[in-house]
Amino acid sequence: MGANLDMNPNRRDFLAQALGLGALLSRPGRLLAQERLPTRSIPGTGETLPVVGFGSSKPVLESPTEGTEPIANVIRTLLEYGGRVVDTSPRTEEIDREFGRVLQDPEVRDRLFVTAKMNTDGEQNGIDQWRQTQRLFGRRTVDLLQVESLRDVDLHWPNVRAWKDAGEARYIGVTVSANARQGLLEAFMRANSPDFVHVNYSPMENGAEERILPLAQDRGMAVLINRPFMNGSYFGMVAGKELPVWAADFDCETWAQFSLKFVLANPAVTCVLTETTDPAHMEENIRAAFGRLPDEATKRRMRDLIRRF
Repeated sequence: MGANLDMNPNRRDFLAQALGLGALLSRPGRLLAQERLPTRSIPGTGETLPVVGFGSSKPVLESPTEGTEPIANVIRTLLEYGGRVVDTSPRTEEIDREFGRVLQDPEVRDRLFVTAKMNTDGEQNGIDQWRQTQRLFGRRTVDLLQVESLRDVDLHWPNVRAWKDAGEARYIGVTVSANARQGLLEAFMRANSPDFVHVNYSPMENGAEERILPLAQDRGMAVLINRPFMNGSYFGMVAGKELPVWAADFDCETWAQFSLKFVLANPAVTCVLTETTDPAHMEENIRAAFGRLPDEATKRRMRDLIRRF
């Protein structure tokens, strides 16, 4: 979320202003606990993933001041609705030790699809970082190991592949979170065979739908989506704006769902990651996966609307 709440209100402030506390509490989201999140297949396997997951980077960075209980509560909420994808990225040893305790909680440990990343330069630094992640998370094997932002990927990728062969990662992949790096991602996808690609995509940052997402479908790669809310700045863009009446045509109730439904309408997307420390916000995100999704004509209308803000 943006630090300047006047210029870029965070989601909690935005919802309070736009909806009022009473409206938020009256939402029927808890009823969905009896339903399970829709799933999509990981290409080439019999495994499926729930379509909404938890991106933990910013919440974990807040944990030294806020503690880990908010993260634990959001993960419990995700699990309540059948979600299980928790995306992680290396932080300091002190921070990841505490986060690792959350991931090792017996109530959640074996119910999660945990991803990890390498985000350092140099082969030995990458090896050391991976060993530290394994130690702090208490896992010899993660579900997905990724090279973040393609950082020194030529050095890291042979080791990542070897760790998959050794059973230390069930799947392997690469990530980018900026439009400027999507060309590099495309080149990597064409030259290699990652199981997953992880890319930014939203009504505001929709370049991935031109080449990355079709290529992932063609090559049988699963897709994780980051930045559906542009790290929170989206809520500053839509603050004070009325949700269009036609959003009801695809069962959209809030601006958060507006972006998430746009993302999920692309069939190449396997799972979209959302970052929050508020269980009510996670429930709202999860509700985006239910009901109708926008068609292509409506998605163009959504892009045009957001472009005017």
